Amino acid sequence: MPAAIDLFDKARRHERLAQLRAAREHDLVPFFRRLEGEAGPVVAMEGRERIMLGSNNYLGLTGDERVKRAAREALDRYGTGLTGSRFLNGTLPLHLELERELAEWMGCDDALVFTAGYLANVGTIATLCQPGDTIVCDSGDHASILDACAMSRAKLRPFRHNRVDKLEQALERAADDGGGVLVVVDGVFSMEGDLAPLDRIAAAARRHGARLMVDEAHGVGVLGERGAGACEAYGVEDKVDLRMGTFSKSLASCGGFVAGPADVIEFLRIQSRAFMFTAAAVPAAIGAALGALRIIRSAEGRELMERVLDNARYLHRGLAELGYRVNEPTVLPDGSTLVTPIVPVIVGDDWRAALLWKALYDAGVYVNVALFPAVPRGHALLRTSVMATHTREHLDRALEAFERVRDRTEDDPAPSALTAGGS
Repeated sequence: MPAAIDLFDKARRHERLAQLRAAREHDLVPFFRRLEGEAGPVVAMEGRERIMLGSNNYLGLTGDERVKRAAREALDRYGTGLTGSRFLNGTLPLHLELERELAEWMGCDDALVFTAGYLANVGTIATLCQPGDTIVCDSGDHASILDACAMSRAKLRPFRHNRVDKLEQALERAADDGGGVLVVVDGVFSMEGDLAPLDRIAAAARRHGARLMVDEAHGVGVLGERGAGACEAYGVEDKVDLRMGTFSKSLASCGGFVAGPADVIEFLRIQSRAFMFTAAAVPAAIGAALGALRIIRSAEGRELMERVLDNARYLHRGLAELGYRVNEPTVLPDGSTLVTPIVPVIVGDDWRAALLWKALYDAGVYVNVALFPAVPRGHALLRTSVMATHTREHLDRALEAFERVRDRTEDDPAPSALTAGGS
């Protein structure tokens, strides 16, 4: 009888274990750092004040008194939780108000609110697609989209990031697969901060009779005149079939939604397992999202969106002038250029990115770091992101820190264990 294989061996012997131990010994682990106060432009983190350039709080609404009041009112009226799914005892008038206003904002028939943005993608894609269907997705799509594709058991045809010619090839091959075809792309890609060329993607999907779903997690509340996302910015709202969004970025809460045709939303409402078998979001989260949405849809929301995009341009230009490698702005169909609030600094090597992250952290600036396997080997980056509530003083202080640490890590050797098996 063959010896039993211990399932836990993969946790105890994985390829990056030595690197992780060495990183901990040198305090180079950039993850799970403790936030000790409100998530604003400057935060209390592990005993000192740091400029926050690693948050998705794009409009700075998590600290807005009106949003906090909306959360408190929902908490006071409905309690701390609903202890059941939306499908059973977990639907409040607040959910219905939020869904109605989201649908209006997106210019869609209807919307469905999920407890998390991850669940919105999983619950939509894995319900609509099944074995025999085909999903065509960008290689840079969010993990929740890729997980949903696996759960659906549909045929997956990925295409190279933002390569519409490769999308066309995938759609041509999908025509012979025999089932329905769904194209799924991020509107704004969460690591690179670039936009999908939605005008050309929408045209390609239509030519091949495929449906198109856009993940607007990082676009809603930021892009377009109404803040309705990348679809609005590209002028293709009427050519996109489904639009997903999240509350954990600009909407200052936690949760997600999908908006689209009424009959499709109704189908998801009674068929999506991720919706039916997940407890409803706590009332305070729904109240906060509704409060934030109403600010975004006001004249003040337009000002906040202009401010965050202006801050993005300022940081992007400053980093480029310091010699850091940053992505080129996206060129929209009308010829205008756009820098999203996500401004990545391309570093390359994992260990160098970790060292640069630590130098910035010690200098009082927090950024996110993306290492393999979150990004391809050799493509490590520092993901900076701005808020509407960052002042020029905040950004100038951050750029001064980038200038101070710029050359410090170039010749700084990594601990030998950090480079073993890495990029």
